[in-house]
Amino acid sequence: MRIFNTLTRQVEEIRPIKAGRVGVYSCGPTVYWNQHIGHMYAYVQWDTLVRLMRYQGLEVKWVMNITDVGHMVSDEDEGEDKMEKGARREGLTVEQIAKKYIDQFLESMDLLNVSRPDVLCRATEHIGEQIELIKKIEANGFAYKTQTGLVFDTGKFPRYADFAQLNLEDQEAGARVEVDPEKKNPWDFLLWVTNQPNHVMQWDSPWGRGFPGWHIECTAMSVKYLGERFDIHTGGKEHKPVHHTNEIAQAYGAFRHQTANYWLHNDWLVFDGEKMSKSLGNNVLVTDLIEKGFSPMALRYLILTSHYRKGINFTWSSIAGAQSAWDKIKEFVKSSMFNVQGSMRRTGLSREKLKKLEGFRERFMQAVSEDMGWPGALAVVWEMMKSNIADYDKVDQLLDWDQILGLGLAGVGEEVVPEEVKKLGQERDQLRKAGKYVEGDAARMQIEKLGWIIEDTKMGPKYKKMFNVQ
Repeated sequence: MRIFNTLTRQVEEIRPIKAGRVGVYSCGPTVYWNQHIGHMYAYVQWDTLVRLMRYQGLEVKWVMNITDVGHMVSDEDEGEDKMEKGARREGLTVEQIAKKYIDQFLESMDLLNVSRPDVLCRATEHIGEQIELIKKIEANGFAYKTQTGLVFDTGKFPRYADFAQLNLEDQEAGARVEVDPEKKNPWDFLLWVTNQPNHVMQWDSPWGRGFPGWHIECTAMSVKYLGERFDIHTGGKEHKPVHHTNEIAQAYGAFRHQTANYWLHNDWLVFDGEKMSKSLGNNVLVTDLIEKGFSPMALRYLILTSHYRKGINFTWSSIAGAQSAWDKIKEFVKSSMFNVQGSMRRTGLSREKLKKLEGFRERFMQAVSEDMGWPGALAVVWEMMKSNIADYDKVDQLLDWDQILGLGLAGVGEEVVPEEVKKLGQERDQLRKAGKYVEGDAARMQIEKLGWIIEDTKMGPKYKKMFNVQ
């Protein structure tokens, strides 16, 4: 299996530190606000990666953090804490705002069939670990005190700019020195904040009462659960210049070596060419899609049509297309399962068809194993579905591949049709049989107003949920 490693800027084979085992750390949400589908793009990508590695027989430990303290409104050490801002916005306590948006995040994960990480760890529940890590950094001579708190001295880490290929001279020219004029370098960052006495969340520490900086939590929690050296660290491309750069610096300050061997970064899902944000009014949630009649699996399918390092442009027409595609796969699986359970008799594959199926399997695995090539894998799915292999063998293979893709095909079943819709459908059928086609069509329109389409088949009426692209 090969992946693009931001650290080396090349695609390379993943070689686990411990044979047969992989440790994965993913930067999780700051729970001061809803996680929209732009955020969920990343979690679907990393979930599919974890599924792939488990499919290949690897034992994976997946760790994800929940940021509930210390993340300022700027990714640098500027502004107020996002959690306190969110709590004030809604007239709630910080704990209440955290619970509200952790629940919203987990609901979105479940709707998108994203596996729960093995460890989901909150920053506020690991303050002790963060303090101990900061002590190591300070003892090694990588920290100094200023009026704002304890600061990491990036000047002690000569390769600070390398990971994100930063131009520090440009950063210095545009730096806001008034934030902390005592900093040795404008890009030096806070490990522990002590100059905000009105901050709701405060803990005692060797440097005074305060709270941790945002970056320290990921280093502290990743090494707690995965060790000082682990395999994979994931995050969005926005994390490279500040958050992940500072994580790497902290690790060097504490351990004198890198923690993660492979750093993976996703590009963004944007809405009609614009980054998603509440201020732009394009902050779409997974539950918003459901209200419009889309399945969350349509969004998962749409995400998998993109390469994680290229991102995707979300539009209402693109999600409608993804819904149609997923519906076709779902209906194929459902109808084929029905036929197998009914009158169709299974027979062995001919040598020619067996060779063809093995070719599909090989190409699918080649696609997913080369830098998470989900789009190429989906192309193989469609090619196989159109082939002359028996439908029941196609379904077997689809269900096998879906252990990686996570499209929920094993659980497909008839949608629950409301009784009101069924009753209207029966009335329509009776009216048509009586030759009252105008009245029957009126019943059809009533069904559509309720969000359903009725189709006439040889086996009787069939109902499909409509989706609204407005």
